[in-house]
Amino acid sequence: MCGRYKLTVPYSEIVRLYNLTSTGLNLEQRYNIAPTQDEPVIRADPETKQRRLKMLRWGLVPFWAKDLKIGSRSINARAETVATKPAFREAFRHRRCLIPADGFYEGKKLDGKTKQPYAIVPAREGDLFSFAGLWERWKDKATSEVVRSCTIVATGANALCAPIHDRTPVILPPDAWGPWLGETPATPEELMALLKPCAPEIMRAFPISTRVNNVRNEGPELLEAVPVGEGDRAAGIQPRSVMQATLRSAI
Repeated sequence: MCGRYKLTVPYSEIVRLYNLTSTGLNLEQRYNIAPTQDEPVIRADPETKQRRLKMLRWGLVPFWAKDLKIGSRSINARAETVATKPAFREAFRHRRCLIPADGFYEGKKLDGKTKQPYAIVPAREGDLFSFAGLWERWKDKATSEVVRSCTIVATGANALCAPIHDRTPVILPPDAWGPWLGETPATPEELMALLKPCAPEIMRAFPISTRVNNVRNEGPELLEAVPVGEGDRAAGIQPRSVMQATLRSAI
């Protein structure tokens, strides 16, 4: 599950890292991107194979949907069923994308009513996560408005994230970008094989305040660490670092 994430690196750096055809976007630093908001998405042109970044609505709306409401229930697609579930199967076949992020948030259940938010960020400052995503095009029959929307593919948690939450976004390494974007041929089986937990060494996690739970809150103060609990300390979670990077990057 991924219900909030952040992207704060400059647009020029995203263009460089992903070898994009620049469209001159002026992206703002976002520390609390939430469902139904527009988010930056990387797609490849099927003819030219050029990569472009566009703003799409978070929460996939299938082409056959009656209205936009289904999008709020489709912010994530389970990796295990993404090829067969009606809401996602056509997008999985034909409309895959990358969603850049430099961190995401998960809540650890403390009891039946309370969750402790955690920030999960690249182990090395300045690196990016590349979430596997799907996108779709929906047309409002009443107004003819076209809405392009997307979802983040989620899989089981790796060893670092498991003490916090049992699901995490699929984070694709650079050698998987081509097949996932459709730039190079890949069978459905090969694509499904990409949808696995990433190595824990590429990320670190630390507890943060509940301010991130309010979608109106923005800014770097959301990343301020709070004291870690005894149970988390026993599991190896530290206030600003869980593991040191042994891999160079998640991009």
